[in-house]
Amino acid sequence: MDTRTHWEKIYTTKAPDQVSWYRPHLETSIDLIERSISDRSAPIIDIGGGESTLVDDLLARGFQNVTVLDVSQVAIDATKQRLGQVAGRVHWVTADITRVQLHPAAYDVWHDRAVFHFLTAPEQRAAYVRQVARSVKAGGHVIVSTFGPEGPTKCSGLDVVRYDAESLHEEFGTRFRLVESSKELHETPFGTTQQFLYCYCRVEAE
Repeated sequence: MDTRTHWEKIYTTKAPDQVSWYRPHLETSIDLIERSISDRSAPIIDIGGGESTLVDDLLARGFQNVTVLDVSQVAIDATKQRLGQVAGRVHWVTADITRVQLHPAAYDVWHDRAVFHFLTAPEQRAAYVRQVARSVKAGGHVIVSTFGPEGPTKCSGLDVVRYDAESLHEEFGTRFRLVESSKELHETPFGTTQQFLYCYCRVEAE
């Protein structure tokens, strides 16, 4: 089963609050984004936004230039329906982040909660990092959250890679200056906990 088919099945068969990564509001992500930029017109891309409420919260806080990318059209359609008329204020992209061609230097903020850790092959991770390096402006902000060292080894039936701050930063390289990292215990809808790692980097000029 290819990546898109797998995630279409997940989003077709499970309610938004019945997946392990569900959280009513991504408080840590919101805090990092708001601290990284003050300009509400700055372009932001949310990788693997799926049915996350991050886009709702960014719009509610006055951010005006938000792109949501996900491999699942089902997830994007569900989020559009939830947002109603304001969905027209969002840029929507249905694509595999390791294969899509994003515009160069298009974004001030790149946000990813729980996509990168599914990239178990080195060539997938290299393709992802190339996307970030190409599409985030010099001086821009990269916020990536994965399972931490004590997080799960599988999610949604797929293997994942767990990271600490050092190993995650190594995947991105020296052009990405690590500003801060933190760990978060996420409580799933099923009453279990998962350790997430957040890394926030600035993109240095080449």
